[in-house]
Amino acid sequence: MPSPRSVLRIGLLATAALVVLLASLLVSQRETIRTGAEGYLFGHPLVMMDLTRRHSAATVAPENQLHRVRRFPDASFKGVVRPNVDTLYTTAFIDMDLGPWVFEMGPNNERYEVMPFMDAWTNVYAAPGTRTTGTGGGRFLLVGPTWQGTVPDGHQLLRSPTRLVWLIGRTQTNGVADYARVHRLQDGLSLRRLHGDVPPPSPSTTASPTASPPAQQMREMDTEAFFTRLAALMVDNPPAPADAPMLARLAQIGVAPGRPSPWGWLQRASVGLGRWLADFKVAQELKKPRALVRGWATPPANLGQYGIDYATRAVVAMVGLGANLPADAMYPNAPVDSEGRPLDGSRHYRLHFAAGQLPPVKAFWSVTAYGADDFLIDNALGRHALGDRDPLVLNADGSLDLWIQADTPPAERQANWLPVKAGAPFLLNARLYWPLPAALEGRWGMPAIERLD
Repeated sequence: MPSPRSVLRIGLLATAALVVLLASLLVSQRETIRTGAEGYLFGHPLVMMDLTRRHSAATVAPENQLHRVRRFPDASFKGVVRPNVDTLYTTAFIDMDLGPWVFEMGPNNERYEVMPFMDAWTNVYAAPGTRTTGTGGGRFLLVGPTWQGTVPDGHQLLRSPTRLVWLIGRTQTNGVADYARVHRLQDGLSLRRLHGDVPPPSPSTTASPTASPPAQQMREMDTEAFFTRLAALMVDNPPAPADAPMLARLAQIGVAPGRPSPWGWLQRASVGLGRWLADFKVAQELKKPRALVRGWATPPANLGQYGIDYATRAVVAMVGLGANLPADAMYPNAPVDSEGRPLDGSRHYRLHFAAGQLPPVKAFWSVTAYGADDFLIDNALGRHALGDRDPLVLNADGSLDLWIQADTPPAERQANWLPVKAGAPFLLNARLYWPLPAALEGRWGMPAIERLD
């Protein structure tokens, strides 16, 4: 019988051999792991769009049908993070293979609206609305990448590069009392086929009403299933010509449009490790302090038109699917005060805009408070945001102070009071709709948040 020392020596040698073997495998599979990571970031938005489409068809509205949201979310709403209380949405997932479609906007000289159309890769390829097409309304012919035909008179052609399209329209809404007027504007929007009725939805495009949220479905999807879905979706939603190098990389691991290859255990493990590393890196990056200017972070300038910046495109799809073009809306957000300290509902804060330094916009602006969970904060006033459509009180010199605190301020400050929750962390999110060049080019920025105690 071997001695305990011999058994220990054999065990140590076996462990060392295993470590060496695993290290060798990692080295030999280095490119596969790297391709798995990069391919996952590349394909994440496309798969997430498909999951969102299916979930929406089951829980919100059928595909190819406008869904008009008629009221703001309140503090109980947990559907999406950082919901806005500035606009009412009109949305639709549209299958371009069933088109052509006609999207019609009625005249609207009352308030700002933007109707961005997003392709399956989350790029905004058209954004009719106040900024781009004016206030007279219009008819738009929506077609897919392969459509050939004659555009009817009076229609503007909007060609999608993919079969799947998501409309995420927003109409300026000046508080709850404004609902009726905005509803009339929403009712002036329509979506119909150019020829014939809308066919019933295909079972393949629907999901169970009890299906989990898309983000959870993504987390629970195994790696081979993810890349199989990616390969299938790329047939009707082709990558851009600039994506050719990435497609060549994916082909090396057997993934191509309509042609996923079965993997052996080693390749499956290697690609899976790459996906895990990509998710881990994104999570770590999101936890890092971002480049802040006076405590405010501004999302990247390439939102909605990402090119080959696959990492940014994936991160946006993970944390805020459906971003506007910066020319239509900017979203600075602040997690800290002027001294870099996290915002805390046990403290009192002032946001001071000097005279002539209010957010430079052609439409409107707002500042919204969210809890650490990125949802609206419950308060007795039901007030979640303040902006230029509110009856704010300016100082004698034309400057503006917003007071952010949990307890009720003196009477003279209450019109400018943004409530938060006592003792709880929070963040502020500004929204600048139709920002002017000073904001877009970085010559203007949000002022620092001053802690008063």
